[in-house]
Amino acid sequence: MDVLAYRKDLKKCSEIFKALGHPTRVCIVYKLISGPLNVTQMQECLDIAQSNISQHLTILKNRGIIEGNRKGSEVIYSLVDDYVREIVSTYFNK
Repeated sequence: MDVLAYRKDLKKCSEIFKALGHPTRVCIVYKLISGPLNVTQMQECLDIAQSNISQHLTILKNRGIIEGNRKGSEVIYSLVDDYVREIVSTYFNK
């Protein structure tokens, strides 16, 4: 493997694990494996403030793990990184 590509992969992997470095973000990813959700639906299952969820969603979005699509006045979040889906699914399905 090319050294530059290897370093790029190391950095990307590190960024993914940093993004998953908080239990709330892992929970969000785990919930999104089942399908898209809005913040209200996440708040009901996470039992934390909506503003707190939004901060975690921003981190996951910035890392390219999830995406949000606006539908009217709400944003529906989906898991888009299949590698992260596999990591989290593997852990919880052991």
